[in-house]
Amino acid sequence: MSRPIEELTAESKFTLCEEALQYKFRDRAMLELALTHASVARTRIESNERLEFLGDAILGGIICEALYLRFPEYPEGELTRIKSSLVSRNTCARVAEQIGLQDYLILGKGLLTHHQIPSSILAGVFESIVAAVYLDGGHEAVRAFVERAMAPELDLEIEPRLSRNYKSMLQQMSQKQFGATPLYQVLDEKGPDHSKCFKISAAIGPQTYPAAWGASKKEAEQRAALNALCEIEGKPVPHRAD
Repeated sequence: MSRPIEELTAESKFTLCEEALQYKFRDRAMLELALTHASVARTRIESNERLEFLGDAILGGIICEALYLRFPEYPEGELTRIKSSLVSRNTCARVAEQIGLQDYLILGKGLLTHHQIPSSILAGVFESIVAAVYLDGGHEAVRAFVERAMAPELDLEIEPRLSRNYKSMLQQMSQKQFGATPLYQVLDEKGPDHSKCFKISAAIGPQTYPAAWGASKKEAEQRAALNALCEIEGKPVPHRAD
């Protein structure tokens, strides 16, 4: 029977953490520093806070590059929206929990009594690990780690909203509330003929709603419909074209 993780030696915990990360450190002191929260460190310099600072910048750069290469048809605004969501504290905390980093954190006694580790600490340790992998193994190692760790979140973020028919939803709402059918207008288009993207707005009667870009007219119309639905319901517009 395996021993509970809290009864393992530090070295055994580091080995299990490396297995969870799918990365083996050349310098385990770097891993230990990344896992050390300020609540247990003698000074803040001896905690993972400096690594967290570096990791935040590295994570943002890797995600930006991945999105830029993966979605050549997406305009800057859409790339920024996806990036902001992926590098948010909530997402970083969720990824840290999925990896299991909460089991390996080195915390002060006060935090050890908590039933649940605060999300801010989980987000910070993920960013610290990103920096530690970068310093230990270089750019290729950290890029592979980030892309592997963030893959489920990226898939969720870019899962086509077309799986829900927002045009149909808008038409039903429009006919019920306004007695009119939505119309869609192409306002702009970009790119070569084989890879165009379109800017389209939805209108109901005299009211025109925020336009959206899409990699096809169908996608742009669906996003424009979603924009209209959100604005009618008083919710934030998710696909602003400006």
